[in-house]
Amino acid sequence: MNTQRLPTVYQARIDALLQAGGRRLLGLVGAPGAGKSTLANALAQQWPAQIQVVPMDGFHLANATLTQLGRRQRKGAPDTFDAHGFVALLKRLRAQSADEVVYAPNFERTLEEPVAGAIAIQAATPLVVVEGNYLLLGEHPWNQVQALLDEVWFVDIAQDTRVSRLVQRHQQFGRSAQAAADWVRDTDEPNARRIEAEKSKADVLFRWDAA
Repeated sequence: MNTQRLPTVYQARIDALLQAGGRRLLGLVGAPGAGKSTLANALAQQWPAQIQVVPMDGFHLANATLTQLGRRQRKGAPDTFDAHGFVALLKRLRAQSADEVVYAPNFERTLEEPVAGAIAIQAATPLVVVEGNYLLLGEHPWNQVQALLDEVWFVDIAQDTRVSRLVQRHQQFGRSAQAAADWVRDTDEPNARRIEAEKSKADVLFRWDAA
């Protein structure tokens, strides 16, 4: 899917953001397994000189910290991220000066850990695509995020496809089939319900099969 070109209706929206001038931030939100990273990567491939992707997952708390806090088994829930740090990064990206490089963290799935300073955002990059689960969440400080974004697209996908992808992803990174299914049921799906509840706040409902 990461080699797909966007349906025309979405291409026009990207072109409008790029033509607006200055720095623009586009948010991609959706439940776990919806394909946010796939869409972000497709955008970066289609507009390689104009788009930089920044994942919210870089703000996961470290596994050791989650263990200390007693939240390791809920990794992926809103309180397992450095939400204030994420908001601070978005503010920096909106106000980035011409001589400044902003470094953002990334998330390394093979380690299941964030990696600090892994993404360099140049001041000349006109569009930063921010992808993550909680861009529309109403709880503080997540409720500051949408105002810092020019548009938010909700990535929509059939439920059975999304869940199947999640189980496969967890198995790919080391869980047994049963452990993967249990994690999706007990951890990912409660988070998915919270994310879906905020769907109406999005500016755009994104589907790959749109006309």
